[in-house]
Amino acid sequence: MNNIEAVETVGVVVIGAGQAGLSSAYHLRRTGFEPGRDFVVLDHSPGPGGAWQFRWASLTYGKVHGMHSLPGMELTDADPARPSSEVIAEYFDAYERTFDLRVRRPVDVRAVREGPDGRLLVETSAGTWATRALINATGTWDRPFVPRYPGQEMFRGRQLHTAQYPGPQAFAGRRVVVVGGGASGTQHLLEIAPHAAATTWVTRRPPVFREGPFTEDIGRAAVALVEERVRQGLPPKSVVSVTGLPLNDAVRQGLADGVLDRRPMFERITPDGVEWSDGQRVEADVILWATGFRAVIDHLAPLHLREPGGGIRVEGTRAVADPRVHLVGYGPSASTIGANRAGRAAVRDIRRLLAEEPVAA
Repeated sequence: MNNIEAVETVGVVVIGAGQAGLSSAYHLRRTGFEPGRDFVVLDHSPGPGGAWQFRWASLTYGKVHGMHSLPGMELTDADPARPSSEVIAEYFDAYERTFDLRVRRPVDVRAVREGPDGRLLVETSAGTWATRALINATGTWDRPFVPRYPGQEMFRGRQLHTAQYPGPQAFAGRRVVVVGGGASGTQHLLEIAPHAAATTWVTRRPPVFREGPFTEDIGRAAVALVEERVRQGLPPKSVVSVTGLPLNDAVRQGLADGVLDRRPMFERITPDGVEWSDGQRVEADVILWATGFRAVIDHLAPLHLREPGGGIRVEGTRAVADPRVHLVGYGPSASTIGANRAGRAAVRDIRRLLAEEPVAA
């Protein structure tokens, strides 16, 4: 594929080899699609592991919430003390080899356009593929979101996002402001506090802590809320954002110690810290933005799938504006178990599409 003019033709292109992409590839393979001939999986990462391979070393496997095994192969006997980046990268690598998924990497997908004969053209750093159907499983890791606040560019300290989090030791002796009310924000605070000179937790909305087990009913209700946004063409919220934060022993201790004493969002950033509307200030050496991620879908822009609300309207996994395009791991299927189910559903719909609408060679 060094010849950039070459076009390979396949039935299905899968973009991304995280949980959503591998689940989709598994179901394609299981239902008779041959890797390389009938479908191809393109991944821009240097190795197996999806976004997990980039997580910080202190996020051990035992701290991972709700990691669900890929279909057809359980993740068993993992050491909870090992970094999740290592555990899951090794698991994904073994999975790809076991099912001979032949993931091509590193391949950067630049654009997906309308092609001839009703096909889509997937333009990449490794050439172009013409495909009848597309499974987009690109996740969110490559699009960290940092909100804008007055004075941000004047801050003399360090600003970084969760995606660049180096681990707690890097904050030793520093005054740290952590922004964000999700699971990453609380994890960062609990890790950083023993090392830092001071920590301050700032969120837009008061955090909601969830007592008791995470039941199937709670999960279904959360997914339904996210699904409704996607159905309306609005940018999806994460499933975690509507479930609340689990109130475990570490969080209870953080609340008791005052580490998780939340303050409302500041109004501006000063050269030496942050300031609220009432004039209160906190001096800081570091601002850590635990403010989430956005869906990586800019490469789909030539297909004009976005709605006025900013998102892509999806029914199940299918883009309403183009039935050839399926988004797996987007919105309601962003959880690991959701990605597994969505991969199966997408393949079922694609098989029907290819059977009913043959494409001229």
